[in-house]
Amino acid sequence: MADSSSETALVVGVDPRRRRGGPLPRGGTARRDAVRALPLLPAVVLLAVFLLGPVVSSFYGAFTNASLRGAAARSTEFVGLRNYVDLFSDPDFPKSVLLTLVFLIGSAILGQNVLGMVLAVAMRSSARPVRGIVSTIVVGAWVLPEIVASFAAYAFFAQDGTLNALLGLVGVEGPSWLYDAPMMSVILANVWRGTAFSMLVYSAALSDVPPEITESAEVDGARGWQRFAYITVPMIRRSISTNLMLTTLQTLSVFTLVYVMTGGGPGTDSSTLPVLAYQEAFRFSELGLGTAIATILLVVGGVFSVVYIRALRPEAD
Repeated sequence: MADSSSETALVVGVDPRRRRGGPLPRGGTARRDAVRALPLLPAVVLLAVFLLGPVVSSFYGAFTNASLRGAAARSTEFVGLRNYVDLFSDPDFPKSVLLTLVFLIGSAILGQNVLGMVLAVAMRSSARPVRGIVSTIVVGAWVLPEIVASFAAYAFFAQDGTLNALLGLVGVEGPSWLYDAPMMSVILANVWRGTAFSMLVYSAALSDVPPEITESAEVDGARGWQRFAYITVPMIRRSISTNLMLTTLQTLSVFTLVYVMTGGGPGTDSSTLPVLAYQEAFRFSELGLGTAIATILLVVGGVFSVVYIRALRPEAD
């Protein structure tokens, strides 16, 4: 009788061990998973070649004396931790790290995220013409090529630029922004260029918040800021975490904007880590030292990513 049941199950395509609640053979499941993963293989190979490959190469290059000229350019040698020892003994390096953190916190964490959230919330209650005008202005800066946006920001903050011309109309003599306040200038320029991304992310997240929940809280007497802080923000924590991580990584890699506007100056007053890495690698031809700075920048980005994931991890559903 058991054999008859097994044969019947096999005829209709059901494994008798599945009918009895038993597991299927591991080999068959593994083969099916491997077949399903085959379409992803080309993408994995491309990611490994074009993303993982350069990362591994940069980590190795940080331990060599690679150079653009001289004997090291002809014959690169492994030098161990010498690049990092030279880097940490350089007085410009701690200043560059501090400036990078100031630039990151000012333009990404506080600037783009806070302003993006404010714009997203304000546009939900604005008239359609107002939303269209604001979206066009904000997104217009984001879609500009980085080099074009950098020159536009330079022209705005230059001593004889647009900002001082506007101040002159009201009888105020503006300072030389790029010389007297270089970090503030590049922070504001990066906020202007990058806020659109945060605004779009938060607008999409806010549209997914069920209106009946906030309406119930309003009926219960919750004020606007209370509904936002205790209801809306917890419900979009995933979007906040993702946006913080993306804007942080994008801001850590900003080079063109700073280099076009200030060149890292005056002196080293706006020399962030990407600018310092460029100067060491291409101006002074020390590729190994420049690569060491790039690996430190990569580690800094990884640390911030871990902090965001752990601190803003959503509660289990």
